[in-house]
Amino acid sequence: MELSSYFSLVRKYLYIIIIIVLATVIGSFFLVKNLPDEYISHAQIATGIVDASRHLLDKDNPNAQADEINREFSNLTQIIKLKKIIDNVSYQLIIHDLSSPEPFRKLNHQFKNLSDAAVQHALEVYKNKLKNSEPLSLYDTDENGLNQLLISMKYDERSLRKDLDISRDEESDFISVTFTSENHQLSAFVVNTLCKEFINYYTLNIKKNESNAVAFLTNLLEQKRAALNAKKEELQKYKIENGILNLDEQSKAIYAEILTYTDKKLQNQKDLASYDGAIKDVDSHFNPKDRRYIEATISNYNQTITNTEAQLKALNDEYVRSGFNPKFKPALDSLRKELSNQTNLSSDKYITNPMVSKDNLVQKKLDLEVSRDLAEYSVQSIDNQLRQLNAKFARLVPFDATVKTYEFDIDIASKEYLEVLNKYNQTNLQSNFSIKLTQVETATPDVAQPSKKILLIALSGIVSLFLCLLVLFILFYLDDNVREPSDLVGRTQLPLLGSLNVIPAPIPDLKKLWDVENRNKMKKFKELLRSIRFEIDQELKGEKVLAITSLGIGEGKTLVAASLAYAYAAINKKVLLIDGNFNDPTISEAFQPKIFVEEYFKSSSYIEREGNAISVLGNRSGDVTLLEINDEKPIQKTFDDLRARYDIIIIDLPPLDSLNQSKEWMLFANKTIAVFQANKSITRSQYQYIDYLKNQGAKFSGWVLNKTAVKTR
Repeated sequence: MELSSYFSLVRKYLYIIIIIVLATVIGSFFLVKNLPDEYISHAQIATGIVDASRHLLDKDNPNAQADEINREFSNLTQIIKLKKIIDNVSYQLIIHDLSSPEPFRKLNHQFKNLSDAAVQHALEVYKNKLKNSEPLSLYDTDENGLNQLLISMKYDERSLRKDLDISRDEESDFISVTFTSENHQLSAFVVNTLCKEFINYYTLNIKKNESNAVAFLTNLLEQKRAALNAKKEELQKYKIENGILNLDEQSKAIYAEILTYTDKKLQNQKDLASYDGAIKDVDSHFNPKDRRYIEATISNYNQTITNTEAQLKALNDEYVRSGFNPKFKPALDSLRKELSNQTNLSSDKYITNPMVSKDNLVQKKLDLEVSRDLAEYSVQSIDNQLRQLNAKFARLVPFDATVKTYEFDIDIASKEYLEVLNKYNQTNLQSNFSIKLTQVETATPDVAQPSKKILLIALSGIVSLFLCLLVLFILFYLDDNVREPSDLVGRTQLPLLGSLNVIPAPIPDLKKLWDVENRNKMKKFKELLRSIRFEIDQELKGEKVLAITSLGIGEGKTLVAASLAYAYAAINKKVLLIDGNFNDPTISEAFQPKIFVEEYFKSSSYIEREGNAISVLGNRSGDVTLLEINDEKPIQKTFDDLRARYDIIIIDLPPLDSLNQSKEWMLFANKTIAVFQANKSITRSQYQYIDYLKNQGAKFSGWVLNKTAVKTR
């Protein structure tokens, strides 16, 4: 129902909507018919960012991450939009228009009368700004005027940006530059000039940055090389001053000698112990007498052997001190051989007791004694040599620490030098093979774009229609008027008996509602009234007194009361119509009755009938209420008499906002109905009367929605 009400509202204002839409379409037609055609020029710039063939010399993987690639393209597109680049395009455009016989755009009326001197001055300033890539200073009066000239020609930065589109072509390596204007030559000129200025600016800055980087790395490389050489010279000087050739080799040689002499010392100690044990074992086999005999016999030979042993000891000491130099080996072997011969000679002279066969033991003992003496002679020499070697080794320790410090510094300096060298080589290589932007597609003048005038006109009509419907919907949504029976039921939560349509003007007199001349006008009204009469009969259920009220004045309850009286009279009912509205006695004024409420409820009398068996009981109006006319019991007795004489009694009550006047009449009514005028809202103060009707319970039969357009089948 709500949606149908909205469509009803639309139908109501349909002609106004059509007029608004037509006016909008016609106005749009006159506005867009003089719009110039649009010409679009397009160019492409190859960046080389995702072109693998241009990354063959890159050290890193050329397949960079998507985020990094997007950042690079975003950086390039923002560079193209730099103000200094677009300003250069603006300068070239205005220079072309001021110096060419076929300008792209004509001078604005404000500047069309410029003198030749002014034009030449403007060209000079623009060319100077273009050469130096400088913006116009708005603080300078002259340059501010030249900037106003650019704005008037729509060559300023903001105007050019509006029609300029710069974007990456999907996931490709190209950046598209597009410009739209009313002149195909202008569009191509702007695109090509912008691409040229951008490539020049980018190339110049890239080369400058690369040159600065190479120069910086060159200086840094020289510094690192000088630092490395200084460290090496310090180490070399220290080695020369302290006589150091190769600490590692020297320390290894000395340590090896120490280990050798230590082994010899251990071996010598082991030999001494073994020799002493062997000699003691041999001595155990000789008795004292044999020993004295042997010693007396070989005393001469022993003296010779002793001398030889002394020579052998001296030579052995020299051999040990020389670090076991092989040149002493032949002399040692010669002395040992001579000592052996002397020992054998002493054995051959029968110096032993012939009675005892112990020659082998004597010879063995002599050999053991010689070997023991040699071992004893070597102990001191080995110890001296070990002390000298340990002293040499200890002397090398501080040298080694200092040399290690120098070598550590040299290692760090060498790593820094190699790192800078690697960076220098990489940067130098990249500077020689850096990515170069190229314009692969040159913008050319193209045909005009398809006209959008019809689309704009149609769009204006659609927008205006939408706005009209939207305004009506907002009004409908904000409108809380009761338009249909369901609205009234929903807002009051009270039953509905029916609705009555609006009677076309002029409204006939109450006494002539059912006359023949009003038959066609009242036809629909009668049909709806019959339905309400049936509902009222179902509510009365044999009761006879029906009170009709409303929330406020002007609802049409008097018309409903009179119409119901005629409706009941039409079915041969004896009807009494009482005018209970002392404030506005409309029924009394219309029917001019002879009996009035003020007299009748004091002393009952006969009431004359009007036409169609309708009797009318009027009132004289004034500041009076029903219970002021008589007490409740006599009035009730009077109503009982009226019930016996009439089939239906209809009371036209005052509105509920008249306080107790309508409530006093409702005390004596069997049923009450309320009339509400359609297309009105229920005010906040009227909800107290609705609550009162709810408190009536079954005594309140329901609403009659009056003055509404109700469709009939």
